[in-house]
Amino acid sequence: MPTTPDRPEDVSSGLKEVGYLPDDATALVAYLAIKLGKPILVEGPAGVGKTQLAKSLAETLGRELVRLQCYEGLDEAKALYEWNYRKQLLRIQAEAQDIGWQTVQDDIFGEDFLLERPLMTAIASPDPVVLLIDEIDKTDQEFEAMLLELLSDFQISIPELGRIEASTMPLVLLTSNNSRELTEALKRRCLYLWIDYPSLEHELEIVRLHAPELDAKIARRLVEVVAMVRDLDLKKPPSIAESIDWARALLLLGATDIDSKTFNETMSIIVKHRTDIDIVAERVGVKLDAAKDDASAASA
Repeated sequence: MPTTPDRPEDVSSGLKEVGYLPDDATALVAYLAIKLGKPILVEGPAGVGKTQLAKSLAETLGRELVRLQCYEGLDEAKALYEWNYRKQLLRIQAEAQDIGWQTVQDDIFGEDFLLERPLMTAIASPDPVVLLIDEIDKTDQEFEAMLLELLSDFQISIPELGRIEASTMPLVLLTSNNSRELTEALKRRCLYLWIDYPSLEHELEIVRLHAPELDAKIARRLVEVVAMVRDLDLKKPPSIAESIDWARALLLLGATDIDSKTFNETMSIIVKHRTDIDIVAERVGVKLDAAKDDASAASA
């Protein structure tokens, strides 16, 4: 059943219950967006949990998630709506020839011949939904301009049908990996949230939440190593989800420590480019070997 939080703390606790650990800023912005009816523009590096935030908000609020995955060349027909041309053609052919074109035209441009795409689905839904417009920075400025009416007034204008207003207020999240600068007109209509890679202690909490059986010392060592990897100049730094995957893999393998051997064997879980593997193996692997030698010398 859909729920409405009364305080930012309610948003925070609700997200934690479904496995998402937000910081205070994330919980506050989400709360304000729900209460003010404002979209949220969520920016940050790839893999920090922007998309997952929308999924988790939908789960904790008891709403359906409607997702529009953006890509280069995305247009209104794939995002808003399009006419069912095949059905329209069959309707025209089925009409008697003595019926005028105006009668047929009025008939085939009705809601029965409309194919809803994600944006219109969110607007037309009788129940409030969470609308995720994912990776908006992959589209162009023309697509952003098309979104302005939706984000300002939660309505869509269809020339043949007129204006369609939202019967319920969707919670809209737009995510961006900051690959290009978004227009000021779009930003003005949104609350803004920047999500960065978490601090060591915060990521440790996340890993412990999703892999509670992992030994506490190994979990801390894991997030320390991941932080070292992210400090390198890589094509793709490890995401939070990959930190969790690595923790689960170490648990499955029964690892008792993260030494250079274990790290090299499992490194592909968090490093996904061939050139990155060489860099990480050289830089981080050497540090792990040095740490092991220091520990052996100290024990001796």
